[in-house]
Amino acid sequence: MPRLRDVLTPHPRVLFVGINPSLRSQRVGHHFAGPGNPFWRLLYAARIVPEELTYSDDGRLVHYGLALTNLCARGTRSAAELGRDEILRGKRTVLRKIARVQPAVVAFVGASIYRNFCANRAIIGVGPKPETICGARLFVLPNPSGLNANFPGFKDKLVWFEKLREFAELGTEPRSVET
Repeated sequence: MPRLRDVLTPHPRVLFVGINPSLRSQRVGHHFAGPGNPFWRLLYAARIVPEELTYSDDGRLVHYGLALTNLCARGTRSAAELGRDEILRGKRTVLRKIARVQPAVVAFVGASIYRNFCANRAIIGVGPKPETICGARLFVLPNPSGLNANFPGFKDKLVWFEKLREFAELGTEPRSVET
């Protein structure tokens, strides 16, 4: 299967970092394409974007100063299928992307991703984090998957997407795309 392309722009307000694409996302070529994954609905409901988007609109995130990448590019049924070496290579790649695009905020989509980047294991969990990466402030969102037992419902996840909006001081006005 082809690799899922990043959605990047210089100086995004938020760079979302997922762990890796689902097999469906990799197959259709769009991020968060699983039918039970509410990522796109959460962005709209939290007023991070001003219009309802679907996975096929992922390239439009740049119009709202948002970007999207994954820790590992390989699609799997479960992140548990990823090898430690893949994760370490992915971390180095994500750090290079952060240095290159210089986001204001890096939002890790899932607490398990953040564990690969944090120096202090005592501060794991969702919400804002005290450290920075290349000057970018950090925020951890719950994984939006319906399989997330810690945040099982839409509203359980929505509160954290709303907190991200406040943390990143996001409005919903489109911004010009830098090339």
